[in-house]
Amino acid sequence: MIYSVRHTTTFRYEPAVRESVMEVRLQPRSEGEQRCLSFTLDVDPAANIMQYRDFAGNTVHHFDIAGTHKVVKVTAQSAVDVQPAPTPRAADSGDWADLEALVAGTDLWEMLLPSHFAQSSPPLEQLAKELRWTRRDNPLALLTELNEAIYRMFAYVPNSTKVDSPIEEALHNRQGVCQDFAHIMIALVRRLQIPCRYVSGYMFHRDESEKDRSQEGASHAWVEALVPRLGWIAFDPTNNLVGGDRHIRVAIGRDYADVPPTRGVYKGEAQSELNVAVTVCPADSVASEPIAPSFVVRSRPALVRPAPRSEQEQQQQQ
Repeated sequence: MIYSVRHTTTFRYEPAVRESVMEVRLQPRSEGEQRCLSFTLDVDPAANIMQYRDFAGNTVHHFDIAGTHKVVKVTAQSAVDVQPAPTPRAADSGDWADLEALVAGTDLWEMLLPSHFAQSSPPLEQLAKELRWTRRDNPLALLTELNEAIYRMFAYVPNSTKVDSPIEEALHNRQGVCQDFAHIMIALVRRLQIPCRYVSGYMFHRDESEKDRSQEGASHAWVEALVPRLGWIAFDPTNNLVGGDRHIRVAIGRDYADVPPTRGVYKGEAQSELNVAVTVCPADSVASEPIAPSFVVRSRPALVRPAPRSEQEQQQQQ
């Protein structure tokens, strides 16, 4: 399947701000069963866009908008070829001894240690007790069981948490969005010394029969865990999916802090508004324009400082 992806982010400021410096991770990766066939990034007001690759191999575009402005609009357009991967089977995967040997022969310590959003806490330890979260069966079977358990135990409620909410909030309320569920799963998986990473990207919502919980019109997040003999396998606890050809990978990292779609700062004190709209469709169909942004984030002016410089609002992954 070849997908067409359009991701539009609009920042509005009142009053106008002076300079915006921003970096974005919006270009899909090319590896494995996925190939990014084309990618364009448009910025208004016009800016000189540069790029580099970060420590995880993600493509990062960055730019500086000088001068006074009230609006910044960033539009990313991609064409991505995603080949279907076979459904992982326990019979084809390795056991815990195979995992130990695999980890010993690789340098994956960053995906084994706690990270900013994925770390232990009393609520997480309580969840681990409820799940009897210990090594048993084989890694693939246990990961599949956890994927389903998070789907069953947590309600999906759009905008119920914020972009910087710790996992304790979702654990306490037993509800959240894909970003929360991915962090909870990562923290539990690493607890058993299984390498696990956060994946930022998109998901194609085919029709209502799929019973997807994640919000259409927004970016998505899931995890990948290293399974012996099979490699990195995708687990989507929001939708109780394992692997599949409807997920489009953009960036990977330890958690969301490594891969926000947008991140930056601006000079000035202003009330800001962030609008995000995403469309994902087969490349041979006509993409419909979103009627409204998938979500809107508003923030009030910060207190005046001697050298005012405010952070750009980041996009929560729904």
